[in-house]
Amino acid sequence: MIPSKAVVTAASPTEYHLPLQTLVDSEGVAKTALAIILDDLFASGIESAAVIIHPGTREAFLHAAGQHAERLTLLEQGAPRGYGHAVWSAHEFTGDDSFVLLVGDHLYLSHEGASCVRQMLEVAATHDGCISAVNPTHESQLRYYGAVAATRVPSSPSLFLVHDVVEKPTPTLAEQELIVPGLRAGNYLCFFGMHCLTAGVMEHLGEEVSRLGEGELLELTPTLAFMARSEKYLAAELAGQRFNIGERYGLLRAQLSLALAGPHRDEVLTDIIEITAHSRPGCQSS
Repeated sequence: MIPSKAVVTAASPTEYHLPLQTLVDSEGVAKTALAIILDDLFASGIESAAVIIHPGTREAFLHAAGQHAERLTLLEQGAPRGYGHAVWSAHEFTGDDSFVLLVGDHLYLSHEGASCVRQMLEVAATHDGCISAVNPTHESQLRYYGAVAATRVPSSPSLFLVHDVVEKPTPTLAEQELIVPGLRAGNYLCFFGMHCLTAGVMEHLGEEVSRLGEGELLELTPTLAFMARSEKYLAAELAGQRFNIGERYGLLRAQLSLALAGPHRDEVLTDIIEITAHSRPGCQSS
């Protein structure tokens, strides 16, 4: 079933400002990262979205949403109690429906006509369980991502059947348990920051929330691992790139990629060549 709702997490006390950053999109229009994320969601057929925000940031997020503000539900995560708890904060919004889950500090650039969100929704149209977008990732980057143990779906080279989910595995653990036949040596299927999740995820998170002790955190990965053991759970390798704008130069990489994907590519390339020609490695201004 194709979901009509989306949840975007942006409540981290140290990173909530990232979706509020302004970039220039592929068409040359200045927008916040949040607005670019919402453009993709609503253009792909999502009808409404909830954004999980840090307390006291409501007005900033409404302003950052621009023309999409009226289609948003803003929900505060009262205390930083983990990513799973942040997702669970939207349980009344999602109700008994499936939903798309995105992180507010990732932007995406499709290599095809359809956006990355649209590609995932096309998979959802033929599958009733959870779907996680994944990307082959070198073992040197495993400390940043969740990874899946999976096998390829016959006759569908971009789809995988998920058997387990591990949060930020070590290279040793990955080599022992997460090798996927057909991937380049030293590469594993890591999360892309984009999921299509069922109501069962919210139900399980609710059970975990009821057991949380004082000061304990609730992460999402154990619930995804539970879903992999409970139902048919797919991973989809999408034709596109992710840009974590919270990484060093992540915002710059995202901006350059957006600019080069648009109609002003030649102008941008000329500017890059000119800037490169006039820069000197190691030079510092006095």
